[in-house]
Amino acid sequence: MNTIRTTLLFTATVLLYFSTGFIFSASASELIYRPVNPSFGGSVGNGSYLLGLANAQKQFQIEREEKTPLEEFNDRLASSLLSRVTSAVTRDIVDAQGNITPGFFETTDFTIEIIDDGSGLITIITTDRLTGDQSIIEVENVDD
Repeated sequence: MNTIRTTLLFTATVLLYFSTGFIFSASASELIYRPVNPSFGGSVGNGSYLLGLANAQKQFQIEREEKTPLEEFNDRLASSLLSRVTSAVTRDIVDAQGNITPGFFETTDFTIEIIDDGSGLITIITTDRLTGDQSIIEVENVDD
């Protein structure tokens, strides 16, 4: 009787073990990542939907200063003049081979000092003559 009970208990344990093992293995599956955002490989059709969601959640307003046509013209004129001055200074700073040449350059509003330390590092210091504010740019000079 003891052997029958042991056999039945062993058989029940084995059956219970295999039945739960099959249940758990049958419910497992491979994880697959599918991006939603089209920027990261998702469907292109999601782009406008995601943009709409982002705009709906945006809680800030960009305050733009309204300018008169005269103020806009003056801003564009100043930008154009600064662009031309920048081009003129650049022509003086860069030689025919495209290398930056050390030196000291002055405009009515700015001074530009270019320093080559000899190790390949070039420092460009731009100073506003009115306020004294400085911008420092360090460039690694790469010779071909």
